[in-house]
Parts: sequence; structure tokens; C-alpha cells
Amino acid sequence: MTNRLAGETSPYLLQHAHNPVDWYPWGPEALENAKSEDKPIFLSIGYSACHWCHVMERESFENVKIAELMNELFVNIKVDREERPDLDSVYMEAVQAMTGHGGWPMSVFLTPDGVPFFGGTYFPAAEDRGMMSFPRVLLAVSRAYKEERSKVDESAVQLRRFLQEGSTTPPLGQPSRAEPDVSLLDTASRNMLKQFDRVNGGTQGAPKFPQPMNLDFMLREYKRTGDHSLLAIVELTLQKMACGGIYDQVGGGFHRYSVDNVWLVPHFEKMLYDNALLTRVYLAAYQLTHNPLYRRVAEETLDYISREMTSPEGGFYSTQDADSEGVEGKFYLWTPAETSAVLGDEDGKLFNLIFDVTQRGNFDGQNILHMERTLETIAGATGLPVERLQNVVRTGREKLYEARSQRVAPGRDEKIVVNWNGLMLRAFAEAASILERDDYRQTALRNAEFIVSRLVQPDEAGEVASGIRLFRTYKDGRAHIEAFAEDYAAYADGLISLYEATFQPAWIEKARALIATLTGHFWDAEGGGFFSTADFHEALVTRPKELYDNAVPSANSLAAEALLRLYLLTAEPDFEKYALETIRPMLDALTQAPTAFGRMLCALDFYLTSPAEVALIGDLQAGDMAEMLRAVWRDYVPNKVVAAAAPGDEDAARVVPLLEARTEVDGRATAYVCRNYICQAPTTEPSEVARLLSVRN
Repeated sequence: MTNRLAGETSPYLLQHAHNPVDWYPWGPEALENAKSEDKPIFLSIGYSACHWCHVMERESFENVKIAELMNELFVNIKVDREERPDLDSVYMEAVQAMTGHGGWPMSVFLTPDGVPFFGGTYFPAAEDRGMMSFPRVLLAVSRAYKEERSKVDESAVQLRRFLQEGSTTPPLGQPSRAEPDVSLLDTASRNMLKQFDRVNGGTQGAPKFPQPMNLDFMLREYKRTGDHSLLAIVELTLQKMACGGIYDQVGGGFHRYSVDNVWLVPHFEKMLYDNALLTRVYLAAYQLTHNPLYRRVAEETLDYISREMTSPEGGFYSTQDADSEGVEGKFYLWTPAETSAVLGDEDGKLFNLIFDVTQRGNFDGQNILHMERTLETIAGATGLPVERLQNVVRTGREKLYEARSQRVAPGRDEKIVVNWNGLMLRAFAEAASILERDDYRQTALRNAEFIVSRLVQPDEAGEVASGIRLFRTYKDGRAHIEAFAEDYAAYADGLISLYEATFQPAWIEKARALIATLTGHFWDAEGGGFFSTADFHEALVTRPKELYDNAVPSANSLAAEALLRLYLLTAEPDFEKYALETIRPMLDALTQAPTAFGRMLCALDFYLTSPAEVALIGDLQAGDMAEMLRAVWRDYVPNKVVAAAAPGDEDAARVVPLLEARTEVDGRATAYVCRNYICQAPTTEPSEVARLLSVRN
């Protein structure tokens, strides 16, 4: 049994290709059939790592009787939210308006022209805990569509109006009247700090999501103000996560979130974007404190991505499932007997003590590895040297990883998404610079070469000034779906960091080309900021505009920061103008709901704190340049851009005007550090560069 999804590339859609449901992918065929047959549309949106999406499939979409009901009464469309964030955004807003909550799987009923009139999330196959069964929902919706059409049409009209108003209205309902000022940062950080858990880190209550963008902003505010309460809560959060079950203590990398308030029991799926964003926060904390824990976590996370989430061509895969063999978390759980069988009795007992592995267990009679006590505390209690315990941890992780690799692994969504690849590209590029890891630099280069060669639409590739058009996704040799604003913004941002790690001007040219498409086709000339879809995209019931940061930064916050960074490198005034016109309408919202706008607050911080402009001239392969770069990247200076070129490299200076008219002093690598249109005297001393960058603004 095969349906129309068999021709798709999305692993999520392919998971449903053999359902008895007559699924359509989103497209003209499905919409035209709904109109010609005058049937309502059932739209199901999910993603491959979604646990409850799998549950609803097993219960309902694989049930022949329920499928027959769906096929008789509806035109059924299945959408991967990771492929189509525009559809997900529009219809999630509708579901939240109708029900007061949202989530996945998303279940929405539409008129034949795509307007929602009823919706929800997961529906069980049979009545359960007061929830209406899915068959009952299907019959009720179909009956309403046939017998109470005027009410359905009225509901659809109201929802269409609501969605259209929401796509043009700024947060909080009106444009900000404020102007950018550091007092906004003070207010936002105070309000954000109130929502944090002073015992376990993260925001208060459960479930706990890591929220790396908010942690990033709080580190920036500590750097700006010296307020140690900000640093303390970030460090508490990072340490609790690093020692908790949300972190894969054997293989590295973070799970999606923890279901409790102590970071112990995760929802076991692993997402590329979480690991990209968290890596950058741990790198920043390492620069700020030089605590080796933060470096270790950052490196283990990137090594996990290199090892398990990178395609042979260089693209980064999307997700790993929570389930294996139909059981959530099974791949990651251990018993005392299992660890001892791998490590031997003596090391097994110590490993179990360190990672709290007990006979009782902490998850369905088994154990999620976590560290409740430091090695120093355990050493004091046992009388063993810390070095002995460190060796048990190191060798234990290696041996358990090898043993775990023999298990049935969770499914992997090998779809490559440009937005998330841009986030991870920046993480690898920054790690290459901060940690002096050339292997990370090569990983970043391979990713960029892959994206610009395989996901750029060939008929639009050409002169940089005209911009380039991207596909959003790639799998099995096929790139498709028009990219969205978040893809252009995230990948341009990643390419800027790749330039700073390689000083190859071509990457700035590519970033400018992506920004040209973004400003030329996504810009909202009336309200400022960027629509999610371009003027060449398919027209939906409304044209969405993402302003809030969710699991990933919004397109507008990504664009604002990328534009500001490009402005400093290129001196192109339009870049700053677009950035400010994106930020300004949101200023009131940033202070009143700061946790919803962490990345935009970072962009505002970048603008307001006189970022450093560092131009380096010298032999890029020489030891004195390496020393200079070490001084630039050693400590935490979040608001800076870095450019470098060999003496007399006119092509580099043409692409990056920050390098214009810069020369070596006494034949040595020379640094020019400028802020706010004022440049300090050029220096050949790395220690002086570090001092100039350390000045608080």
C-alpha cells in the first residue's frame, strides 16, 4: 500500500507513505481536488523526531477503518513542519487562537481554499481522559461542514482576518515609540533574570528548555555591566545541564528538553539547532571563565555532530528520534549490570557511583546517566584520587559508547535544512577560531561548499549584486522547496563567521548575495522587518512574519545581527538601516517580554555597545599572525568583527573595506582596533590587542 507521499524526500512524509490514508503533500493537486469535490481539508503537520506524531500515526493513520473515514470525508494533506515553516507558522497561530495551546502533531481542518476553521493537536483513536476520539472529531467536523456551512464559513472568515492582522501587527499590538538606548538592555535583563530558577538554573518550573539565546544575552549583559548575578545564573544553568540527563553523557550532544525541573529526564530527541545554539553559549562561557568543563562540552557536542550528524557531502542532518525499537529513550538507558559487564566490576562500581546508576533506576527501572556530585566530592567520600575517577569517566564513556553502538539506534532524519545548517556553520566556525581547531574549520568549509554548490538555485546564481536564491532542503541528491527568510538570514550569518575563521573574501561575497535576496524580496516596506516568505513564494491565507524566537531564532533577529556585522565589515550604510528598521518597532516588546526575544536583544546589544572592528594585516600563515588571532579570540568579546589579509591584498580590501589602507608595521603582523568611528594606534603586540578589546563599553 503506497500513497502520494512515496515521491517525497522528507523522512517524516516517507514514514507515512504506506499508510492506508490517501495522503497528499501540500500543493496544487490537493487544493484543486478539495475545491472540485467540495471537501474540507484535513491538514496534519509534524516532524520525524516527534514522539506523539508517531503515536497518532500508529493509533489512527495506520488504522484501516479510521483511514477509510478520512479518505471518504476529507482531502488529507501531510506536511513536515521542518520543510514548510511558513505553513506551520500560519496554522499553528490558528490552532493556538482556537484552543489556547499548540504543539505537534498539529491537526487542522481547512476550507478548500486553505482557510482554517477547526483544529487541535493530538487526538487519540479512542476516547481517553476526556479527550474526544479522532473518529468522533472527523465525523463532527464533516457534519458541520455539510450541514452548518454558514457557521463554518463565518469561523473561517474570522480566523482569516485574525491571521492577516497578526502578520502585520508588531508585538504587543502597536509599534514601539522608544528609540534604541542601553536602558532598554538594563530593563530586559532585569525582567529576564526574574524568570530564572535560582536552584536548578533555567527558567522556573517544568518542563525545562535550555533557551540558549536568553543565556547568550545574559552573558553579554554581564560583560557590559559587570553584574555577577547574571553570570551566576548562566553558569548554574550550564553546569546543571552539562551534568544532567539532558546531556548525553556517553556520546555528547543535548536532547531537546527535560520533562522535570532538575534536567534529569529528557525528551530524548536530538535536534541540530539546539546543539548549534548551545555550543555557542558554552564557547562563550569558556572564553569568559576559562572553565575547562565548558570547553569539553562544546567539543564533545561538535564531535558528536561531526561523527553522527554530518553527511558525506558535508551537510548537517536535522534530528535523531527519541525512540528506538518503539521505546522512548531505550538507546540511552543503562542498568548496573550492563555498565559492569562493559567496564568490569571495579570500574563499573565507580562509574555507577559517579553517574548515579542504581538497581532502582530513575527512568522505567533503568538509568539515565547524570552526575549529582562532583568528582572532588566523590574523591573525598571514597578516599580515591580525583585522577583515578577522571580516568574511570574517560575510559568508561569510550567503552560504553562502543557498547551502545551495537544497539538499535534511534532513527535519523537525514534531511538537510539550510537554516539549521547556518546555525551549526557558525558554531563550527567560531569553535575553530576560539579553540584553534583546524578540523572544525575544515568541517565548516565543507558545509559551506556543499550548500553553495547544491542548494543554490542554478538559474538565479550569478552576479553578487543581484542576489542568489536558495532551496531550503536537500536529501538523497534532491534539493527542493523555496528557502524562507530564516534560511537566508541564518546562512548569511554563518558565512560571516566562516569568513572570520578563514579570511577568504568569497564567503563575504556569498553572504552579501544572500542578504541582497533577503532585502529585495522579503522586506516589509510598511512595517519594517522581514516576512517569512518572499514575493516569489506561493501565496497563503496570510503572509507570515516571524518575530518571536522559538526553538530557533526568528528570521528577523538573525537578519538584524547579520546586517549589523556586515555593516561593520563593508561600511555599506543600507545594512545598518535595514537592521535598525527591523529592531526599532520591537523595542517595547523586548523589555516587556524579553524571554521571547533573546536573539533580538543580542542584536540590540551589538548595536548599542560600540562593537570592536579588528583589522589584521600580515602573513596569514605566520606564527606572529597566529599569536595575534589567539589574542583576539582568547577572551569573551561578543560584539566584534574580525578581518584579515596579507599586505597589499587589494581584492580582500575591495570585498571587506575594513581592510582598506591598512599596512604592516615593521614587517610584523599588525592589528588595527577601532570602535565607534575611532581607531587606536596600530599595534604589533598581541597583549595590547587583548587590552584594547577588554575595554568595557
